[in-house]
Order: sequence, then structure tokens, then C-alpha cells
Amino acid sequence: MWRLSAFLRRCITTSPSRHRKKDSLFIIHPDVKEALADHRPVVALESTIITHGMPYPHNLSTAKEVEAIVRAEGAIPATIGILEGSIHVGLSSDELDFLAQSKMALKVSRRDLPYVICKGLSGGTTVSGTMIAAHKAGIPVFVTGGIGGVHRDGENSLDVSADLTELGRTPIAVVSAGVKSILDIGRTLEFLETQGVCVATYGDSKSFPAFFSQQSGFTSPYHVSSPQEAADLIASTLSLGLQNGLLLAIPIPEEHAATGQQIEDAIQTAVKEASSKGVTGRDVTPFILQRVNELTNGKSLQANIALIQNNSKVGSQIACALSKHKEKSGGNFRGDIKTRKSKDQRIDSNTIVIGGINVDFIAKGTTKKLVFGQTNPGSVCQSFGGVGRNIADCLSRLGHKPLFISAIGKDSHSDAVLNYCKHMDTSAVARLQDQRTATYCAVITESGELSLGLGDMDIHQQIQEQYVSQFEDQLASASLVVLDGNIPVSTIDYVCHIAKKHAVPVWFEPTDADKACKPFLSESWKALSYTSPNLAELCTMNHTLGLPTPTELPRSLEDILGCVPALSRPLLEHLNCVVVTLGALGVMVCGEHDAGTVHLQPQKQKLKGRLCAVHYPALAMSSKETVNVSGAGDSFAGAMMVGILQGLDTDSCVRMGLLAARTSLVSPHPIDPSLTADAIHPEKSHSQLWSKPSCVWIED
Repeated sequence: MWRLSAFLRRCITTSPSRHRKKDSLFIIHPDVKEALADHRPVVALESTIITHGMPYPHNLSTAKEVEAIVRAEGAIPATIGILEGSIHVGLSSDELDFLAQSKMALKVSRRDLPYVICKGLSGGTTVSGTMIAAHKAGIPVFVTGGIGGVHRDGENSLDVSADLTELGRTPIAVVSAGVKSILDIGRTLEFLETQGVCVATYGDSKSFPAFFSQQSGFTSPYHVSSPQEAADLIASTLSLGLQNGLLLAIPIPEEHAATGQQIEDAIQTAVKEASSKGVTGRDVTPFILQRVNELTNGKSLQANIALIQNNSKVGSQIACALSKHKEKSGGNFRGDIKTRKSKDQRIDSNTIVIGGINVDFIAKGTTKKLVFGQTNPGSVCQSFGGVGRNIADCLSRLGHKPLFISAIGKDSHSDAVLNYCKHMDTSAVARLQDQRTATYCAVITESGELSLGLGDMDIHQQIQEQYVSQFEDQLASASLVVLDGNIPVSTIDYVCHIAKKHAVPVWFEPTDADKACKPFLSESWKALSYTSPNLAELCTMNHTLGLPTPTELPRSLEDILGCVPALSRPLLEHLNCVVVTLGALGVMVCGEHDAGTVHLQPQKQKLKGRLCAVHYPALAMSSKETVNVSGAGDSFAGAMMVGILQGLDTDSCVRMGLLAARTSLVSPHPIDPSLTADAIHPEKSHSQLWSKPSCVWIED
């Protein structure tokens, strides 16, 4: 585990301000990240309507009203924008206000993203810019006003909106009021067909709408009449894995369509004025919308607001229906067609994790000093932990789906746990009558220091040999078995006996200094292949074996790097590798020397080579970036296991672990729900400058 004195700062999570994490390219609002992790519906919203679509304060009030509509329909709004070079998926009230009043905000399409980000600028994302960010975040439904299209005289000017090509290459369902009537709607529909984009009108009519008007004179290729039908269409589109989007056109409400002809007349006037004044390119649409608003005495603005609000309502209903569809089908709608997996994506069903599940409640005071005996102001948040659960979660998100063996009660907490862990194989998690799911409650100060902790962990003792033995065949043929220190000593002894008999590698994660002794109370430890203690846990292991240990833990890096190899040396008589986590100082990997580093892959017999210890510095992070320290060690261990299972070299395995640990530190959850194999692939992390590891020999 990656334990620091400020234990469990996980609930200190707010929307990043404009002055925080400037080195972060992609920031997901905690509410959005939590909803995605819980498989709840999320609706993406664009921000050019805030920065360029309406005057202040109408833009701000509309943005907030739209978000309120999304919430009222049961979904979570994720307004997307660029703030000082970072892509934000979900904006706070202050951030919305900043964009609404900004005079310098740019209009950011796919083309503009690299420049705006590298210069640290701010802007509103267009349809194409929003689609890119929404897809990266895993949001399948995006609501906007109207999309861009082929401009009139586009056959000569070649002025075609990037929205159309984005729909042809990004698998997102875009809910809009069709295309603006200032565009060439016929050619726009033809272009969408060329791009392979499925287009359907929503409602009673099959006519393709023209933003302010319910009818454009063109018929949609397809038609859906309910949120469920729309969700079915989206699900089938995304599940095919064709990598193109879907356009759902929502006609403006009838009560606001009556002014359509007046607005259309104003549009024609504004188009002529734009041409006579030489307005071109990206400036055309804002000019025309502003001029039309003036010519109609604000009626076009009212209609604009009405159709956006209606789109948000319908789009949220569709997102909720899609979420239910996904829950029933068990699919993820992101290329579910079963194909042969590449080496770094294959599913390893032969890995087994045995350990604990916790439901954690973290109470954080908002005053400098907590006063016992009375109510203190603060915040309380819930998350799901447990070392075994965390590691199984990490492995599952990285393309391996281990069998997870654990125990929970038959209570409301167990329902919440199983719902959160749907992406994992929890078929071997026992639900025990008259038992309570393990819970932990921590009260921490404003600075993150633990003031009081209470744990109800008795159920972990029910993960007994008798229950685990039901899975003996799987244990005997496993490629790796992972044990955490929560389970009973007798269960550890039994698993180690089976593993030794069948030459199965076993990884022991100690959990804490008190539980680190368990395999070392008998000969079971000699069956372990790997262990990942921190320094205190490593001392416990040595002390249990009757070996001398320091009276005080060393603090300086020099002293630590001298102490770790000496304490690891006795364990390496039988273990393949000892991975010692050092918190902010990195990790030290100890084992048999091989080509300048430690031999990490499982081996049936010891090569009797020389022992060494390699120190890998931690990745640089500021204290402001750190949200939660509780799962970083488990993320590190899980990612390192994946590297070993894939047969990667030692440096790659450790670097994958360090990258995974970093994602955990900036997440409110112990295991970041957005963790992917690509995110921690060492060869794909080109921006990360790796410090050179240092190697020392371990003397006999």
C-alpha cells in the first residue's frame, strides 16, 4: 500500500479551479467521473453557446437552466469547455460564469484544440470539439442546439463544418434541432450520408427540422418516436464499432415554431448583410445569429433558448433509456463485438484474487480543529475499497478479469458494492446471512490527518478455507493468485499449500503492518513468489521470522535505500521478488539480477544468480494534485501484475505501476474508474520523463 501520514484524503474532491492542475490536459468533474463509474446516465453539453451563441447574461442563465433540466430528468450534465489549456468535462458554477463573461474565449473545434491547449488559452467547444472530449470521457450522448453543415454556395467555397466530418469518425449520439437554416440542408444531408452517419428525426414527424423551423423541406432517412427507440438505435450503432456518430434531430416545440417564418425572413436579410459586409468563415454564424436576434426583437433568442431546453429534456430522457438498455444487456457499447484480442488487451481468466471488500465513509472537517462531543461542520463521502477488491478492480480495468473471492453481508451495503463492481467477476463473492458487509469510517481533519478511525471488518474472517476450497481446481491451474492480509491465516496457509503443489505464483499484499505477519507465522511464506510491502510491513515480516529489525524506521532516502536491501535479503531465499513501496520516494524492486535489472518473471527454480535492488523514483506530483492516497499502492501492484502476466520487461512493469498509482492519487476513488491499458502503456506515455533507476548489489 502507498501509505502516508495523511491517510485517506479521498473525500477532498471538488471541481478543479482555473488555477489548479494547469499541467493536466484532461479534467473530469468529480460528479461526472462518479456518475460514469456508477454507470449512471451522463449528458455532454457544448460551450460555444455560452461563449459565442448568446449575449451575457442570457448565455449563463441558459447554461444553468439546461444543466438543471438534465438533472431533473435523472442524468448528470457535463458541460465541456477549455480553461487555460485544459479540457474540462463538467464545469463548476464559477467556471460557467468565467466562460460566460470572458471576452477572450475562443471558438474551439478539432482544428483549434492543439493551439488552444499549447498556449494555455480558454474557449467554448464546438460540436466537433465537444464530441472529441465526450468520447474520450466515455459519454455516449451529447446535446446541442444545432449542428453546422455545408454552407450555401459550399460547392464553390468548400465551406463545410467540421461537425460533419466529426460525426463521421467519432462514435457519439448527437441530439440537436437539425442544422441551421442559414446552411444548405440538402447538401448537408448528402454529406452526412457520405460520412456514413445515421440520421433520424425524433417525434411524430419524419421531416428533418431546420433549427427554428420544424420542417426543412427534406425528409430524414430514419425516424424514432420515443426515448426507448432512440436508445435502441444508439446502442446498435455504437455496438457495431463502426467509429462513426449518430444524429438525432429534435423539432422545435410547436408553441415556439409559429415565429419560424418571421425568423426565416430575418435570416435571409442577415445572410445578405453578411455577404455585403464581407463576413466569412467562422464569423458568419455568430454574425447572423446576432443580427437575426436584432431583426426579430429578441424572438429568435427566445426560440433558440426554447429549442435548446427541449433538446436537453429529450436528450436526457434518451440518455436515461440508454443507461437502462446498457444495464440490461451488460454491454459497454464501445465495440462489444467479440474479436480476437491483442496481447496487451487479452482477458486473463486464470488470475484469482482473494481478499477483502470495504465500504468506506470518510468524514472531513472543514474547521482547523475538531471538537469531540459535539457536531462539527464537514463533508461525508462514500467509496468502495478493500485491498483485494482494489487489485481485482485494477486488473479488470486493464483488460484482465480475475475471479475475485471474498465475502459480504446481505445488506444495503452489499447491494451498493455489487452494483459498483459490475465490471468485475464477483461470482465467487459470498453473500452471508446475518453478517455485515465490512465498513470503515474515518474522521479526518481539514489538513487530511486521521483524527479517528472505526472499522467493522469481522466478515473478512469468514473467507475461510472451507469456502475457498470450492475453487481448488481454478487455484491449481491459475497463472497468478493474489492474497491480501485481510483473510484468515488458515486460508493463506491452504492457498499457499495448493500453489506450491502446482507451482502457481502467489503475490501477497500485506494490507497493513499488523497483518503483514500472517504468511510468516508458518512455512507458508516459502510458497510466495511476490510481495509488495511498505517499509513498516517489511520490518514486520522480518520480525515475525525472528530477524533483527531497526528500532526506528529510517527517514532519509540514503538510509532507506540502505535498509531495504538488507531487510529483503532473507525473504529472497524463497521469494522471486520483493517490491517495497516507498510512497513519495518511489519503489525498490529486489530480486535476482538479470541484464542490469531484477528478473521479474515467474521461474520454476531459482537461477541462483546474484541479488540486487533497483530503486525507481516516484513520478513528480504536487500536493494540490493529490486527492486520495488510499488506493495508489493497490493500483501500482495491480498494474505491475498485468505487466508480469503479459511477459513485459521489469522497467515496463514498474513504469505501468507508477502511472497507475498516479491516476489513483488524482481520483476520489481508490482505483480510478477511467483507468485503461492505453493510459499506462509505458511506450505511449511519451510526455512522461522517466528518472533513471539506480541499482545496488545485495550482499550475502
